[in-house]
Amino acid sequence: MLTVIAEIRTRPGQHHRQAVLERFAQIIPVVLQEEGCHGYAPWVDHAAGVSFQTSAPDSIVMVEQWETVAHLEAHLATPHMKAWSEAVKGNVLETHIRILEQGV
Repeated sequence: MLTVIAEIRTRPGQHHRQAVLERFAQIIPVVLQEEGCHGYAPWVDHAAGVSFQTSAPDSIVMVEQWETVAHLEAHLATPHMKAWSEAVKGNVLETHIRILEQGV
């Protein structure tokens, strides 16, 4: 099982991040039905008000779980992901993807 962390940095302004989140809400049910998908959820910073917190108000962190890299690659090639990418391209500045496995 792999965990994918995709940090999506949006253009400054809450409306850009919200537009991306709304597009995610539309595709999440479809993605969760894909073969090999065991989790797919966007996360945003919580305003905890603690001094040790680092926050990025213009970022979304996608936490995904996939059985294999092949499943992830198939996901990225689906028509709904291609449509999602096209729909949010004006709101997204960059994306950084990490593919993690359990360390212990």
